[in-house]
Amino acid sequence: MTVQRIAARGAACAAVVVLTVTSGPVARADDDIESLPAQQIAERSRDALLDAESLHLRAEGDLGEGRPPMTIDLTLDRNGNCVGGIDLGDGKGRVEIVKRGDEVWVKPDADFWENQVPVGGTTFEAILAGRYMKGEASDSRLRPVVKACDLDTFRELVTDNAGTTGGTLTRGTPSTVGGTRTIPVTRSGEGDRKDDRLTVYVATEGKHYPVRITVRSETSDAAVALSRFDTPVPTATPSPQDTVDVNALLGRTPAPA
Repeated sequence: MTVQRIAARGAACAAVVVLTVTSGPVARADDDIESLPAQQIAERSRDALLDAESLHLRAEGDLGEGRPPMTIDLTLDRNGNCVGGIDLGDGKGRVEIVKRGDEVWVKPDADFWENQVPVGGTTFEAILAGRYMKGEASDSRLRPVVKACDLDTFRELVTDNAGTTGGTLTRGTPSTVGGTRTIPVTRSGEGDRKDDRLTVYVATEGKHYPVRITVRSETSDAAVALSRFDTPVPTATPSPQDTVDVNALLGRTPAPA
């Protein structure tokens, strides 16, 4: 099963966040955020993101790699709980995901089985009959999904890239995004990538969360919306009647670590 493809695109989504909001250490100021230099706004946005206990992430568009535009829609927290779905775009399939504690439920649709698992996919689809596969978070076959569903994965990427520099960072004109007043900060590319643009829209009131991120380049055209910060992940999980054990479907031998 190719859940690795799903997780890889989820990681690409996180990378958009990383590249946009990270910058080197800067002095903090108590001024109104709209009057701060672009680097200080980016730093405040990064700090707010790192402090979040949970959030809702929706990414839409083309993140490159020569694949169709896709949609990632996940609510996730730092305890590894998660609920949502990933649509691979262009009729390639959709996967619903639920993770609670040490248990994971995954439900690919018919298009996923047909396009992503051409050998045996229709058999798996028939066995599941619209139900979820259920497994343990420790199962190596589900590890990519588990990592994509953990907010700490995103936080680690942000932290690891805290020194990222390059390009020109500029502050834009305040605007409203989804009813929230924001100040945009844009990082422009350099050299052959001088036309690339990564823009983060930072909330000007309360915690200065990044609420929208856009990436525009020759190979990418995507937007990431972040919301519901510190709102608990829904606790509902699929019922036993809507579940098939992953071992019964795929066998008891996990994939190599």
